[in-house]
Amino acid sequence: MLDDTLLDDPAALRRADHDRALLALAGSGARVRTALRLAEAAGLDRLRPDGRPRAVLVAGHGSALTAGEMLVALAGPASLVVPLPPTDAAPVPRTDRASAPAVFTAGLAWQLPGWAGPLDLLVISSAAGGERGLVALAEQAYARGCAIVVTAPGGSPLADAALQVRALPLPFVPSADTSDAPAADDGERGRGGEPDLPAEDPAALWAHLAPLLALTQKLGVTPLPYDALAVTADLLDATAVRCRPDAAAYTNPAKSLAARLAGTVPLLWAEGPVAGAAAGRFAAQLAERAGRPALAGLLPQALTAHRGMFTGQLGAGADPDDFFRDRVDEPDPLHLQVLLLRQTVEEAPAGAGSSDPGFGGASGEDDGGPVEVPADDARPRSYGVTRAHRLAAAHDVRLTEYAGRRAEPLHALVELVALTDFAAVYLGLAAQS
Repeated sequence: MLDDTLLDDPAALRRADHDRALLALAGSGARVRTALRLAEAAGLDRLRPDGRPRAVLVAGHGSALTAGEMLVALAGPASLVVPLPPTDAAPVPRTDRASAPAVFTAGLAWQLPGWAGPLDLLVISSAAGGERGLVALAEQAYARGCAIVVTAPGGSPLADAALQVRALPLPFVPSADTSDAPAADDGERGRGGEPDLPAEDPAALWAHLAPLLALTQKLGVTPLPYDALAVTADLLDATAVRCRPDAAAYTNPAKSLAARLAGTVPLLWAEGPVAGAAAGRFAAQLAERAGRPALAGLLPQALTAHRGMFTGQLGAGADPDDFFRDRVDEPDPLHLQVLLLRQTVEEAPAGAGSSDPGFGGASGEDDGGPVEVPADDARPRSYGVTRAHRLAAAHDVRLTEYAGRRAEPLHALVELVALTDFAAVYLGLAAQS
């Protein structure tokens, strides 16, 4: 059950936030700036590519793999970007009996596609740098003649392997919060029983994505404006201010979204690849941070894939039991809710510049972030979006639509992801109290 009073109590939120997820998200903009600065110092600014690679393969797990999936959406159909998830796992023995068990991800394994070779670029990204499978993948790519870039903490086995295979090493930027976290049995969201499956830093995504985009911008894989990454950091800062813990729920869009999703099974629908990447990330964060299931899907295929959810037991009108039974001691039933994410660009009025806030500009000025689109909005919609509204209305299922208004796809993605990341954390904190 959601404790909505906690959302308006900043002190209680800080006490409930045992792994300091809100603080990590608030520092996302700073991590992007630091990652870009360190990438330049590592030699990225001196890179003089002979041409674009045939394919960019992005290997990792968790938010590193999510960064690769976002690159697919941003690069578009003109570039071949292939995320490489792990294909196998093996146990990692303890160094001694008294030591804690190795994390599960240390034993993951990856495999290069059979066609990968000298024309291709492999990007390996890891927040820990201890995955043996990624070290083996770097060696495999070196034997195939691939160009290699590695993002990992300095001094880690993966960073050392990068030097051996003549890769371009880029540093991974950790969270600025270096204070000791409380023990898991002090309430870290029930993970004390699974020490080999620790929670991932919710803001690690930006430490993976920033150097990846700086690299692909340099190679011409992602058609980004010259200042796109600097503006990304500004947008993350602006979202952190809007979604800060001491902002009242009625002015904090992340708290409002968290309260709206309480007691529901969300269907996260998206129009277009950019919004689709944000929806996939939100589903993962709802599971990780709030312990809530959610289904993500792209329109129009989500309409046919999820149609049965509206006529099943989670539909708003589904209650086959006795209407007059005593419900006092029963938990509130779960119902469906559709959250529709889109990227829309508003036309600027006559005389307005392309960087004016609120009209699809790419400036870092705060225009309020993604907006909730009213159900009776008269602006044109695609047929898929129109049919989604009709389906939800026909089954009395609430549909909430959020639109990113930035013309630059990266900036629309950043604002949608930043908002939904905060919402997932707030929902998890309020639900566990």
